[in-house]
Amino acid sequence: MLISPAHAQAGGDPTGGLMSLLPLVLIFVVFYFILIRPQQKKAKEHRRMLAELKRGDRIVTGGGIVATVIRVAPDSDEVIAEIAKDVRVKLVKGTIQTVIREQGEVGQKAEAQKAETRQDNEPRQKSDRAERAEEKPAEEQVAHKQG
Repeated sequence: MLISPAHAQAGGDPTGGLMSLLPLVLIFVVFYFILIRPQQKKAKEHRRMLAELKRGDRIVTGGGIVATVIRVAPDSDEVIAEIAKDVRVKLVKGTIQTVIREQGEVGQKAEAQKAETRQDNEPRQKSDRAERAEEKPAEEQVAHKQG
């Protein structure tokens, strides 16, 4: 009876099993940070948006219907929305894709951001204006020479 060479080699590297699992663990970590975690954040934001839903909000459903919320029942998963004058439908909150914010709400946030940006860019804008003022006479001189 001869022992085959494969059985004759005993032991081996004890870290070999752990090293073979390392690529799988790394792949899982990469998938978690690239796919799973952003999806969880997006779902959390969607749940928060639905919880903040109130009367008068304009919404877009998953099917692309734009409507105005008429009534939100706090204990129910349904919303009554008006899609046209005197045409009301009952929607499940989960089908609401986005809430269209009023121009006033969005405008206030945008104005605050613009004011911050203006303060940061003000010296640069002055120099841009000075450069443009210098460029105009040069362009006019070229036009006079050609004419």
